[in-house]
Amino acid sequence: MTIGRVPAREMSEEEAARLRGAVSRAYSLAAESPGLKHSFPVGRRFAESLGYPPELLAELPSDSVDAFAGVSNVAVLASIPPGAAVLDLGCGAGLYSLIAARRAGPTGRVVGIDFSDAMLGRARRAAATSGVDVSFRRGDAESLPVEGGSIDVALVNGIFNLNPARAAIFAELARVVRPGGAVYAAELVLSEPLPRTGPPSDAEWFA
Repeated sequence: MTIGRVPAREMSEEEAARLRGAVSRAYSLAAESPGLKHSFPVGRRFAESLGYPPELLAELPSDSVDAFAGVSNVAVLASIPPGAAVLDLGCGAGLYSLIAARRAGPTGRVVGIDFSDAMLGRARRAAATSGVDVSFRRGDAESLPVEGGSIDVALVNGIFNLNPARAAIFAELARVVRPGGAVYAAELVLSEPLPRTGPPSDAEWFA
């Protein structure tokens, strides 16, 4: 995946902390009030535009669908065999996790990781409503609360553009995914540089 070889602009610790706070506030607000206007698309109509079948979304709890804020439908396209141990990194409101749990079946195992308590609250309510067994954990992508070599399939939906610690994230994925396992990742990638009239703003990370 070429984005992993594109170096992020060097950030000071203060800048990285400010960005992290901005991302956390933005996505927590999307979880708390998905119907508001946000800096990024949110919800069912957006999920359908990315290729999620409407009939599938209709079967899933609104807690997860209404606050969906990913960038792709990798959870639908990924190869998830029955019995697989699946990591949903940046799980948000849990839409990926619920789809993965249905595909992995009763012998599978799904772990969803996110750093927004508001998103995790939605994800847990959705899992309880749908009756699937998914473990949702609060954690950082660059320091995963997951045992090494315990994951068969990792799903990553649009987190690299929101976290400058990309090298650490890739290292953590390499640590937790077993040899021969698979990582399915989707990301927004610029085809050309943005016009620059001043210093980059936090809002540009969501554009």
